[in-house]
Amino acid sequence: MKPTLTEELKQTIIGVHQEQGREWIDNFAELVRYCENKWEIRFLTPYAPSYHFVTPVVFPNGTEAVLKLGVPGNEMRSEIETLLTYKGEGAVRLLDSDHVRGILLLERLKPGRTLHSIPDDEEAVRIAASVMRKIARPAPSQAIFPSTSDWANGLNKLRQRYDGGTGPFPEWIVEKAERLYAMLNGTVQNKLLLHGDLHHGNILSAEREPWLAIDPKGLIGEAEYGVIQFLLNNLPGKNDGEIIERRINQFEKELQLNKSRIIAWTFCHAVLSAWWHLEGSSPGFDNALRTAIDIHDLLS
Repeated sequence: MKPTLTEELKQTIIGVHQEQGREWIDNFAELVRYCENKWEIRFLTPYAPSYHFVTPVVFPNGTEAVLKLGVPGNEMRSEIETLLTYKGEGAVRLLDSDHVRGILLLERLKPGRTLHSIPDDEEAVRIAASVMRKIARPAPSQAIFPSTSDWANGLNKLRQRYDGGTGPFPEWIVEKAERLYAMLNGTVQNKLLLHGDLHHGNILSAEREPWLAIDPKGLIGEAEYGVIQFLLNNLPGKNDGEIIERRINQFEKELQLNKSRIIAWTFCHAVLSAWWHLEGSSPGFDNALRTAIDIHDLLS
């Protein structure tokens, strides 16, 4: 079957990448032909679209893999470099890549269930912590990876959007996030290469190891920042603050982390996440803001 892009994915790509995204869409068929010729692969049914085109493929000898195609840029290069650093330890193996064309060829993980399939939240946290231990790496010297300081600068865009104000955000919550981000980034002791997006959907069941990480963003920061995406995802919408606090307590014990710094980082990131939703005109702003307020209540 010849791969095609859904209208939903096209709109997402254009929304994120604007003109570069339109050009990538126009050249998608040519990119597919390049991959077919390079690896002699046969395409299977694509996975549900997110921000990239991702599909299982089959080599002539019957071996399966996963092909990920996206608009070339710093984020895809960062993902490639992070996977190369992991070398398949605790994470999916990178079989081949081309950051100029925006191509990743990955091992296919089977059975490939996400951590959403584990109903016991404490067990899910335990599994996530074990994956985090396996992929923990010192921060490399090369400067291609963004840092938590770079991410914190996203709040500057919020101020620019609203001429120094905070728009739909309460003034106090943005000011608190700005102060905490500055304090936290100024006191980081042990910089690591973090996954940057390790939530339930990015931890898959596999055969060579029980669970493996996929889709790393690559982020320089301390270990406490690395648990945030897991804390803020897969929440029922009821008693979320209590669930987040319980997860924080468990990660503190599992990974010997500093609880107060986890809480402070998580508050800051929840505010930043709310801004990202607003900036990208995506749903989720109200939920992210409520979560930030819930986490603020945990700050001592």
